[in-house]
Amino acid sequence: MTCRKTHALLSVVLCLAAIFNASAQTKNNTLYTAGHASAFIGGLYDAFYPYTKVLKHGDFGLGAPDKLDGEVLVLDGKIYQTQSTGRTFEVKATELTPFTVVNFFKAQRTVQNDKELTKNDLFLYLDSLLSNKNGIYAIKITGNFNFIKTRAFPPVKKPYVPLADMLPLQHFFTFENVKGTLVGYRIPAYMDGPNITGYHFHFLSDDKKGGGHIIDLTTGSVTIEIDELDSFMVDIPQTPAFNNFDFKKDRSEEVKRVENGKKD
Repeated sequence: MTCRKTHALLSVVLCLAAIFNASAQTKNNTLYTAGHASAFIGGLYDAFYPYTKVLKHGDFGLGAPDKLDGEVLVLDGKIYQTQSTGRTFEVKATELTPFTVVNFFKAQRTVQNDKELTKNDLFLYLDSLLSNKNGIYAIKITGNFNFIKTRAFPPVKKPYVPLADMLPLQHFFTFENVKGTLVGYRIPAYMDGPNITGYHFHFLSDDKKGGGHIIDLTTGSVTIEIDELDSFMVDIPQTPAFNNFDFKKDRSEEVKRVENGKKD
């Protein structure tokens, strides 16, 4: 083979590799949703999607376990579940979920904050950092927290009721001067329905013994890592319950109550 032909072949190989890498990067910058948020909040708690498949789409995220048995967090490719008893443990990837949101987390921006911030203060501060109001952001916050309040729901049995009707049964947990990680997202309004828009965070303590959905918090010294995503994908349940679910009902107020843990 001549030197010129060798160089031409090498150029083709390098070009194909660049295209493949660009494609992989695009795929890895996608928010992936297994399930449908409105359907889940409306009472579709039966798991249908295996975590083994979820992890093919991301190593970072949050969600719910089968039959609403607590809260789920995905961190560094591992799945953690916090039950209504407060028990927190690593979940086997062979189990199923009714709703989980993940992405492959790669921080594009890192900010250190040592000021004490309440939950509302934190969200306002994040707003100042997240310049694209219609951007999809994955957010990881690690460090010291002066106070954290989380919740988890108990497992349910049929007939299922909407999640807002389950609020009297939620269990709360409080942590003081705790080290841990917040895993969450800020989802834009145009993605409402399949996803929960606005801010949504779950917590995992450094010792992996405590967690849950964030209700309230006060930060200490924390590191904020931000990953802006450029696409999203929804894998809808292929189940009779989903096929017959009524999507005409406006559940926006229910979502707000569920997110804040408020009964009224």
